[in-house]
Amino acid sequence: MTMIKNKDKQMKLGMHTYTLHLSGLGESWGFQDDHAFNKDIDLMKLMDLAVEWDLDGLHVTNVDLESREPEQLAKVKAAAEAHDLYLEYNVSFDAPCDPRVNSTVKDAFLTAKAIGADLVKYSLDIKRPRPLYGTCLHPDVMTQLSNRYNEFKANIPLMEELGIKLAIENHCDTYSDEVIWLIKQLNHPMVGACVDTINSLIVLESPEEAVNKLAPYAFSCHFCDNELVVDADGTHSLGVAIGKGDIDCAKVLQTFKDNSPMDRITFEIEWPIGKDTIEVAREKEIQACIESIDYLRNELNVGVRNR
Repeated sequence: MTMIKNKDKQMKLGMHTYTLHLSGLGESWGFQDDHAFNKDIDLMKLMDLAVEWDLDGLHVTNVDLESREPEQLAKVKAAAEAHDLYLEYNVSFDAPCDPRVNSTVKDAFLTAKAIGADLVKYSLDIKRPRPLYGTCLHPDVMTQLSNRYNEFKANIPLMEELGIKLAIENHCDTYSDEVIWLIKQLNHPMVGACVDTINSLIVLESPEEAVNKLAPYAFSCHFCDNELVVDADGTHSLGVAIGKGDIDCAKVLQTFKDNSPMDRITFEIEWPIGKDTIEVAREKEIQACIESIDYLRNELNVGVRNR
């Protein structure tokens, strides 16, 4: 991969819709389909908010699309163009909590094309052996990665025909070396990574190490900042507004600028409900979103532009 050294590289600013998951967008993580969060904000309203917040784009899921009927996808594409927003499309093979975000590789590329997205982001949904420690590139994992390789490989001609990139995420079930192995095996200039800046903790990998390894392959990112809290119930990684947690956001951003081919920072927050009512939690979630945009734009100089 070509190393990019550009301290002043300007990055666009986008948002993963999961940032407003308590409002019913993105994915209802930790809940089954019949217990999903009610949709308080739909994609069309979110696009209006994106313009109000001066965002460049959105990272969307099937939950946001609501339907993959051709007329609905055409409506989404037209709305994104009218709002001058780029779209990225986020899908899973076998999401552990919310099956609404699942898609076959073929359908994912076709849906992305229909909504005008230029990138499909995939979670691999690997079932890891236990105990977790020391399982990077474990034989059971490699068998699953080989199956994912076959599914992606079979759809490379379609990917090329549609002109849509594939970004493979270090989701909560993969080490960075496993994502890199799969990218190298596919060996295609339109196949890269989506780097989540916090997910590596779930597989006991250093976030900084994961970012450093994956940045040269990155087409996309989930720019997250969590706070580590240790109490009598254990160690918890809690979503906070960007810039208020334990990730060195400025350092991560510079790593992306120096070593990554991407020109977009897509932020993501996993705001917890805690002891709040859903109504109060939603208000705090929105406020954290606004504070994150302010920090990214005014402190890190991301997404500064004139519409």
